[in-house]
Amino acid sequence: MRLTIITVNLNNKYGLQKTIDSVISQTFKDFEWIVIDGGSTDGSKELIEQHSERISFWVCEPDGGIYNAMNKGIKAAKGEYLQFLNSGDVFINKNTLLRFFRNHLNADIVFGNTLIDDENGLRRVNYQNDYLTCYRLAKGTINHQSAFIKRELFDKYGLYDESLRIVSDWKFFFETIVVHKCSKYHIDQDMVLFDTTGISSTNVELLRKEREFVLREFLPEYAVDDYLHRLELNELFNHRFSQIIVSLLYRLVIWLERQGFICSNV
Repeated sequence: MRLTIITVNLNNKYGLQKTIDSVISQTFKDFEWIVIDGGSTDGSKELIEQHSERISFWVCEPDGGIYNAMNKGIKAAKGEYLQFLNSGDVFINKNTLLRFFRNHLNADIVFGNTLIDDENGLRRVNYQNDYLTCYRLAKGTINHQSAFIKRELFDKYGLYDESLRIVSDWKFFFETIVVHKCSKYHIDQDMVLFDTTGISSTNVELLRKEREFVLREFLPEYAVDDYLHRLELNELFNHRFSQIIVSLLYRLVIWLERQGFICSNV
């Protein structure tokens, strides 16, 4: 079996319905689908039961958080590659997996592009292989919705770290790619539209604290301190640059008003 799709859900019936519709419409069929629900009370369990004939394995019970749920899915998985498509995430179209698996896949981690639709509009996350340096992986990550991870990596390097709340998937990518030099391969194909309502999308401060904790686990202290210093300088520069742009635009508007090109009265 080429693929196991693992979907984690908790009280997101609407998002889960979107994911179900997307998965069962795929023209590629060489996959199993595992759904791990954390004991939802919003009708998600009943929705899963309605589609149980299309789901290879599912469970609805309280768990220890998103990574505990993902680890349950990993333990039950039988596919060569694993993909985590959580409730609310959807494939770009019905032929997404068929097109993706027409490629010769052999790398430990194969990943495509992710589309993100948030307050900034629709944008594409497209990381090429040579972009994923140690520094850039420390700052960013591969979007796990569009990543296909060999099942054997979890046997070799362990499951997701359940002591972390929101960056354990990032830690796994950092450890396997940077520390253990596992192979990676990027396919320039839009794979998934990412649901931005998850905890990792909204809790920026916790994300930064957990990332620093992980970096200090794998890197020398001086390297982490240097990285954090560079990150702080970049943020300061970006903030100051934004202030300058706003100030210049304000001055430009005032000048245009004085020249009579625009009118401030509505």
